[in-house]
Amino acid sequence: MGAIDTGTDDLLVEVDDGVAVLTMNRPERRNALSDPMLSAMGRALADLEVDDDVGCIVVTGAGGAFCAGGDVKAMNERSGGTRTDRSPSLDERIHVQRLSQRATSGRLHEMPKPTIAAIPGAAAGAGFSLALACDLRYAAERAIFTTAFARVAFAGDYGGTWFLTRLVGPSKARELYFLSPRIDAAEAAALGIVNGVFPDDRLQDEVMAIARRLASGPRVAYRYMKENLNRAILGELGECLDMEAAHHNRTGLTEDHREAAAAFVEKREPVFKGR
Repeated sequence: MGAIDTGTDDLLVEVDDGVAVLTMNRPERRNALSDPMLSAMGRALADLEVDDDVGCIVVTGAGGAFCAGGDVKAMNERSGGTRTDRSPSLDERIHVQRLSQRATSGRLHEMPKPTIAAIPGAAAGAGFSLALACDLRYAAERAIFTTAFARVAFAGDYGGTWFLTRLVGPSKARELYFLSPRIDAAEAAALGIVNGVFPDDRLQDEVMAIARRLASGPRVAYRYMKENLNRAILGELGECLDMEAAHHNRTGLTEDHREAAAAFVEKREPVFKGR
């Protein structure tokens, strides 16, 4: 396992057997987001997206929580401060957050590699949004989910409204945002928010097994498969059909496809090389 220097202790990154694990690391605050953490996550995801040694990304949290979202305690401390001429304007704050959201939630959703959220405990607010941005989500039995924004009089950020509406439908998404209920892992699975629930002490091992399977899979096919699935959300049927035709024929020219076809005939498991 190789550690990558992120420039901050708030985010740890390790690469193991083709899987990059990003660990939000502020356990004393249930991994609440910080500026250094978000900046480091954006940089790490940009680098990992083009790293040929990495085939899958896992995002998780340290100390038994996933991520509590924004650091409300720090927000309260800042709100009591005195504004100075150097304080960023509203427009500047909006622009910085737009860049951060695209570099984190946006990249997790759009990068041409499978992304997984391993959720050992509470996922709230923007932390919940980051989990929703991933392709797959697996939770420990003790995990709790809440949008939380209404409780602190925020509208919501990091793509949560977009992701959740597409997972559970507009009516349920409105309920989860307006009322901010706490839902447990079993209910999250029933709603389709998580793909599976594992015993607390098995979550990491089970997720890493899935991640290694994806990392050793046909990476070119996954790239185009993910683009097809993302376009299916946004595009009209004809556009999706045309894109599927192009991508299906493109992946039919890969070495991985030829290997898979030979393995099928020879009744063995294929060995993919990602090309």
